Amino acid sequence: MTRTTNREIEIKLRVRDLATLLRALLRIGAASKGRVFEHNTIYDTPESAFRRAGRLLRLRFETPVPRSARATGTHLDRPKLRPRGAILTAKAPPHQGGRRSGSARYKERLERELALHNPTQFERAIISVGLRPRFIYEKFRSTFDLPELHLDLDETPVGTFLELEGSPRAIDRAARALEFTPRDYFRGTYWDVYAADCHRRGRPLRNMVFPS
Repeated sequence: MTRTTNREIEIKLRVRDLATLLRALLRIGAASKGRVFEHNTIYDTPESAFRRAGRLLRLRFETPVPRSARATGTHLDRPKLRPRGAILTAKAPPHQGGRRSGSARYKERLERELALHNPTQFERAIISVGLRPRFIYEKFRSTFDLPELHLDLDETPVGTFLELEGSPRAIDRAARALEFTPRDYFRGTYWDVYAADCHRRGRPLRNMVFPS
């Protein structure tokens, strides 16, 4: 296993026009780093104790895909390649503002990641201590880089979002260049995004996955 621990500071931006955003990313010099299909499983107690405390334990499988593979809203062009690996991520509760983040409008939290060489064995270990799969979500993720900033463009079953991760100054600078304002910043998780979408549509909460 390889381990990394870092403090992430990030926001999400809802993307209304994907083609316009891609042109804007090109205009500001964001360098493309590839595209993957993600299958994510959130593990929690039967009482959702982690989620209630703002914590997260996630197992993610990533499969490289061509740029032509798209979610159409009615079906998923599922990649036929095998996942290149699995990553276990643990996140602490979000930090509630302070001098480091500069404002409560950014989500700031500690996270730790482990690259797993035998994810099946690890899944069995997670279940053996009483945790269960509580939420599954899928997305296509295209990654971009700018100086001092990491950008992830996520196409999900409930919309497209751009995540900006870096210092508050770098986040604000890139958001302005992409014609967003702080009023567009969203600090929630994809569970929050999905739950809000289900509430708006009057649908039961299940998993945020593409139709087969």
